[in-house]
Amino acid sequence: MSDKHNAVDAAALDEVMKKYDRESNTRIWEGWQKWAVYGVMAAVSVFVIYVTLFATWLDLVRYPSFLGAMLFIGYLIYPAKKGVQKVNHIPWYDLVIMVLGTAAFFYVVVNAKDLTVRLGVLNVKKYEIYIGIVGVLAVMELCRRSTGIPILCVASAFLIYAIYYYVGVKGLGAWKATRQLTIGLFYNTTGLLTTPIQVCSKFIVVFIVFGAFLERTGISNFFIDLANSAAGAAAGGPAKVAVISSALCGMVSGSSVGNTVTTGSVTIPMMQRTGYKGEFAGAVEAAASTGGQIMPPIMGAAAFLMADYVGVPYSDIIGRAILPAFLYFAGIFISVHLEAKKLGLKGIDRSELPTAVSLVKKLYLLLPLIILVYLVSSGKRTMAFAAAISVVFTVVVSNLESTPLPSGLGILLLLVYLFAPLNEGVGAVVLCMGLLLTAISMLKKDAKMTPALFFDALASGAKGSISVAAACGIAGIIAGCITMTGLASQIISVIIRISGGTKIVALVLTMLCCIVLGMGVPTTANYCIMASTCAPILIQIGIPRIAAHFFVFYFGIVADITPPVALAAYAGAAIAKANPMKTAFNATKLAIAAFIIPYMLAYNPAMVLVDTNAVEIVMITATSLAGMFGVGMALEGYFMGRLNPVLRILAGGGGLMLIYPGTLTDIIGCALVGGVVAFMLLQERKNRGAAAA
Repeated sequence: MSDKHNAVDAAALDEVMKKYDRESNTRIWEGWQKWAVYGVMAAVSVFVIYVTLFATWLDLVRYPSFLGAMLFIGYLIYPAKKGVQKVNHIPWYDLVIMVLGTAAFFYVVVNAKDLTVRLGVLNVKKYEIYIGIVGVLAVMELCRRSTGIPILCVASAFLIYAIYYYVGVKGLGAWKATRQLTIGLFYNTTGLLTTPIQVCSKFIVVFIVFGAFLERTGISNFFIDLANSAAGAAAGGPAKVAVISSALCGMVSGSSVGNTVTTGSVTIPMMQRTGYKGEFAGAVEAAASTGGQIMPPIMGAAAFLMADYVGVPYSDIIGRAILPAFLYFAGIFISVHLEAKKLGLKGIDRSELPTAVSLVKKLYLLLPLIILVYLVSSGKRTMAFAAAISVVFTVVVSNLESTPLPSGLGILLLLVYLFAPLNEGVGAVVLCMGLLLTAISMLKKDAKMTPALFFDALASGAKGSISVAAACGIAGIIAGCITMTGLASQIISVIIRISGGTKIVALVLTMLCCIVLGMGVPTTANYCIMASTCAPILIQIGIPRIAAHFFVFYFGIVADITPPVALAAYAGAAIAKANPMKTAFNATKLAIAAFIIPYMLAYNPAMVLVDTNAVEIVMITATSLAGMFGVGMALEGYFMGRLNPVLRILAGGGGLMLIYPGTLTDIIGCALVGGVVAFMLLQERKNRGAAAA
């Protein structure tokens, strides 16, 4: 995509990110101090990759060392409040918190063996309780700085309940209650060190580092060019480009706000130039960018957690996510197409679009993703190894054009190492030679991925991991409070009692919980909370485990485009200079599939490939697509002409019936939607005949 399409300058984008994306409000480091801070962050990335690939440490060494490292760089990066920051400045109190918080976790690392023995009999010294309190508070403060207050409010509510439980229900004194909570939340693997942090340290960070490297290959521009070539010339082409490119870029970035700003800086001005209103243009980008987190194969960080919670391989999760993701983006695409037809919008002139030849020349950029998907889905290598070797591939494909000889040989040797039947010794030699050629490719004067950019990608990966690690830590605290107090069973009882055991009522209540708790809360943390509280409710009323987790995952995501706290929609509105609330409502309308698909999963788990076959999958896909088309007609009020209110009701009702699983509903839905389509086609023919006469 040429620069002429990008009508939003870098300063304006940075301002939008700082306003709507908490992670963008960071300290300003310049000169040697910047390189020193970046050096520390790059070292943390290397440390995490090393531990993931090679270390066989105790849990009380591995996870506290990870959190301690994240705390250290977290306080180097995130200031106490938003606003203009002094260059190369960190206040004394931040240094104190950073040192004390990091020291608290490394105290556990140093004394891991002794603590492992003593924790079995709850023999924890008084000063160790104070150390634990400092560690918990340091993580909470870092989470506030990096992700915002909403998740902290949720965690505080659960902590208050836990204190009430131990003091008011169990009758413990204040000190004993504090001691019990601190041991559970800080030292045991029931709190901070529970599933979210374990998954984060083992998998998520390595994939975030991979994403940082992948972005530096220029793959985002390639995705935008690919989408332009495929759909740019069609009616309302720029909006369709936004849907396709945001789906592809969003699966890599894992951030709905970040993706809205990155791809939206190109697509939103394009949409506005071709006639879309700002509220609609910003909404299209926000809805598509938010959906990027459900787009296989990467799906943001929450997919790794889901694999652990559900107890299935990660490759199983991404396979089951394909059909729901396809229907989500199909729903947005249909609405965009109907809106374009309603407004009579044209596409982009083909002379301005990338040629097929230019795209074919860039196909090698997809190699790291192809390698990653193959290794993860085949199960021949660990996920951490798959991400690490894919990082190496990002380096060589980046330099393939500028340094073809070492890069090409490097790719060849790496492919031989991965796929040829070599013995261990020969394989090690081939791998080392491939890595050596990769390093040589970076040293060439005209290399695209230079050592400096490699270093920057490592630092960026660590920086991007801070907020996720902090959110996972807080999610662990919430899960710990729920586990230690038995709150989960009480919540289940209350919702089942309110719903009277009726599935639809329980689903609606769960949906509301996910959306409310997800407003302003990162997807990863929101999913952890929902997986601990709401997913068991759905399982209790008979919904299969995998479908229940997909249900809460989807509704946690759509919080980013659901008013009143629709951060992705507000970011899109800021770029489009449009009304934020109108943009948010438009985004919600466009993403209606995200509100329907989870119910489809709950009533027909075949959507996520539970107890199904190929024929049934084809039927579900066909009827669901037809249903999404009916719903799209109803929402847009258009098909071959404007629909009157009666036709909109018939189209919407028929669409919902087609989406709902069942032979009878499919027949009725097909009749209703087909009837509306036939009626409008006849009207169009009559109008053409009248015009000709």
